Amino acid sequence: MTDVPGTPGTADPGTTGAGGERRTSETLYYARRNPKLLIGASIVLLLLGIGLIGPLFIDHGPNQYIGPQSTPPSGEYWLGTTSFGQDVWAQFVHGLRSTFLTGTLGGGIAFLIGTTVGFVAGYKGGIVDEILNMLTNVVLVLPGMVVLIVAVAYLDVRGLVVQALFIGLTSWPWAARAVRSQTLSLASRDYVDLARLSGRRTWRIITSELAPNMSSYLVMSFILLFGGAVLIAAGLDFIGLGPAGGVSLGLMLESAVAWSALQLGLWWWFIPPGAGITLLVGSMYILNVGLDEVFNPKLREL
Repeated sequence: MTDVPGTPGTADPGTTGAGGERRTSETLYYARRNPKLLIGASIVLLLLGIGLIGPLFIDHGPNQYIGPQSTPPSGEYWLGTTSFGQDVWAQFVHGLRSTFLTGTLGGGIAFLIGTTVGFVAGYKGGIVDEILNMLTNVVLVLPGMVVLIVAVAYLDVRGLVVQALFIGLTSWPWAARAVRSQTLSLASRDYVDLARLSGRRTWRIITSELAPNMSSYLVMSFILLFGGAVLIAAGLDFIGLGPAGGVSLGLMLESAVAWSALQLGLWWWFIPPGAGITLLVGSMYILNVGLDEVFNPKLREL
């Protein structure tokens, strides 16, 4: 029978050290044996590698007309060409890079705002908690997609960074409420009271006492925010509100629909971007489920 770290009768080197080292050893043990975590992480890393490395081996731009029109996949054009002679593979790899960047920026902005509001509200309590909770509820009830459509539609500049900024500014409330709830349960612990009595500042207590004990929860929150940002960006791109002159998986779908790729049978134009978005977001959620099983002892499969 395979020995499990932290169980009676096993020789776990982590048990002889500090409690943190023991927990780390146990977490790594289960992480290496969780199929959901391994599959999700492998797909994400594969897509990330394609997005980062792929463009380096392409000597033409994604929107450049470089070949015959409506050519199916071949050895020369891996994913065929559009009805204008654009290389679909070049658009795909550049689109993956843009999608990852949008997810990272949009999810990162939402994560920073949400965790900051949640930590401060949960730790401070009182009037500060009431004000921040009211602000969170106001933003939460706003129809986020409608606000984004109106805001982006009237902007003169539709850059990727601007799009990610608006996504982040409208996606943080649920993360703030979740972090606030966790912080409320930790703020009354003895080690937090001891840190408070020692005169440590609020941000020092939050970053050194509260956040480390919620690290697994924070990682999973960022993954969910990343996936949400990717889906929102794809939706905006699909309805024609994406970055002007840019390329993304959502813009590829929008262009394919606009020029009747489905009716013309150009399946290689719309299937790759759709599959890319589905694989990326799906693998992120599979990764999140795997992390939940690793970090939560009740969900672990021995």
